[in-house]
Amino acid sequence: MYQLEQEKEKKKTLTLRGSRAEQHANMVSREVIFLVALTCVCGQVASERQLVYATVLFRHGDRSPVKAFPTDPHQENAWPQGFGQLSQDGMRQHYELGQFLRTRYQNFLNESYNRQEVLVRSTDYDRTLMSAEANLAGLYPPKGQQIFRPSLQWQPIPVHTVPQSEERLLSFPLRDCPRYEQLMNETEHTAEFLNITTEYRDLIELVKNKTGVKNTNVETVWSVYDTLFCESRHNLSAPDWVTPDVMEKLRFLKDFGFQVIFGVHKQQEKSRLQGGLLLGEIVKNLTDMAAPDPHRQLKLMMLSAHDTTLAALQASLSVFNGKQPPYASCHIIELYRDENGSSSVSMFYRNDTSMKPYPVQLPGCTLDCPLQDFIKITKPFISDDRDKECQLPSQWRDRKVIITLALSVCVLVILIAIILYVICRYKKSSSNRGYHHVITQDIGDES
Repeated sequence: MYQLEQEKEKKKTLTLRGSRAEQHANMVSREVIFLVALTCVCGQVASERQLVYATVLFRHGDRSPVKAFPTDPHQENAWPQGFGQLSQDGMRQHYELGQFLRTRYQNFLNESYNRQEVLVRSTDYDRTLMSAEANLAGLYPPKGQQIFRPSLQWQPIPVHTVPQSEERLLSFPLRDCPRYEQLMNETEHTAEFLNITTEYRDLIELVKNKTGVKNTNVETVWSVYDTLFCESRHNLSAPDWVTPDVMEKLRFLKDFGFQVIFGVHKQQEKSRLQGGLLLGEIVKNLTDMAAPDPHRQLKLMMLSAHDTTLAALQASLSVFNGKQPPYASCHIIELYRDENGSSSVSMFYRNDTSMKPYPVQLPGCTLDCPLQDFIKITKPFISDDRDKECQLPSQWRDRKVIITLALSVCVLVILIAIILYVICRYKKSSSNRGYHHVITQDIGDES
């Protein structure tokens, strides 16, 4: 009897264990199926979205200061190549950025340079041209037949430019626009600008007295910061008055200066007259590249420019973070095409070499923004006729004409009055001399 009970209990235990094992096996099986399905779905999604075109806009690398203030002990002869020139640090920064782009686009661009795939454009400055060249050295180290000297891991790649006087795509702010100058004047009368001016008045006065720079204000003080910043990066001593607190305040004013140029007041209109020119060209290229063309080979547009160029573009996209773009910072705009034929745009910003570029979301859209939405959202920031919009509003223009005419009339009246006065004086003087002469004659005749 006791043995029978034990056998029943043993069977019950075995049955329970078998049931649990079966449940566990089923659970594992379901997890495996789920993972396989998820892998398939992810693989399908990844295969559906294909990169077809990219634009990369970057600032040049580390450089010497553009100029020195009058009392600066470090004048142009303190720099090996003079003012505004790319340093070896700057060359290394862009070589590293080129290597980053090689890694990012290793399955997109040919491993060896293909002139049909990439187009490079730079402003006509030594530092931007050299930055582009250093970047390309990292992006396209010569392979196979492209090696023309075994000891040299470099090959020449064309960088296109136009004279600075003709540059209207990559150099901002453009100063050929009366309406923009009017907007800047209005900006200087906003509460925000006046408050900053008041708050930092003592610092601005200190800089004026210590540097010898006469025209020192919120907008121009950035040049002093830039000089001191460049010198500190290259281990040149700073004047005694340049404390960490002074540098921090100057840095704030420098960043605020960028905001003033492209925002603070009527940002959208400023963008239409400045960064919208570049944004319009980028949108046009995205639209063209979205249309499938088996004969098209261009994949990468590389633009080498300045901190103000990045700030202008980002302001026109309403994604500017209000800080000066650092050396070799890079704004990436990528165009993807889905299997169903639709296209989308993704943006990234690389402003720190120690971190991956972070995604940039266009306000009012998703991170992977459908191209048509991207075009619609950016349209208000792009001018169809900038030359026309640069003209002053008719009311202001009419008022200027009236004022100019009034002043001209006043000047003319004054001139006429002066001329009449001189003529009258002359006639009166002549008349008086003639009268006395006649009297003298008459008296003589009478006697």
